[in-house]
Amino acid sequence: MPKVVSRSAVSSSTDARPTASSAAALRVYYCICGEFILVVDKTLNSLPRRRTDGSIVVRAQDTETDKARVFKLNAVSGEPVLLERPGGHERQFRFHCPRCTLPIGYQSTPPPVKSGPFVYIFAGALSQVQGQVPADAFDGENMEDAK
Repeated sequence: MPKVVSRSAVSSSTDARPTASSAAALRVYYCICGEFILVVDKTLNSLPRRRTDGSIVVRAQDTETDKARVFKLNAVSGEPVLLERPGGHERQFRFHCPRCTLPIGYQSTPPPVKSGPFVYIFAGALSQVQGQVPADAFDGENMEDAK
């Protein structure tokens, strides 16, 4: 009878050294309905806000390191919206949650997502905890009028 010889190697994830660009540095954000919407390399609170409407600005290029911003947006493109702003008009190409169609954000250039230099996320649209309403979701709303 022939002799059977087998060899195996055992690897462990404890051997790997985490790097600054590892997945642990990525932040995950969810829609109010619980749907996964955004993964980004910084917290939304640390990103700049737009003066006109308070939206969070996700730049395609990080101005501090001059490297490409790492982010993925899981949203459905909607019809463009024309808004009147002081000094003119602005066209927004809106993004919606694929599950509940809640508006998530917009960009000023036509889709696909991330084709422009900026993607804007509406304040209070996303939460880091799945299924939890963000604290700023109803900022500016008068809850007395809702009754």
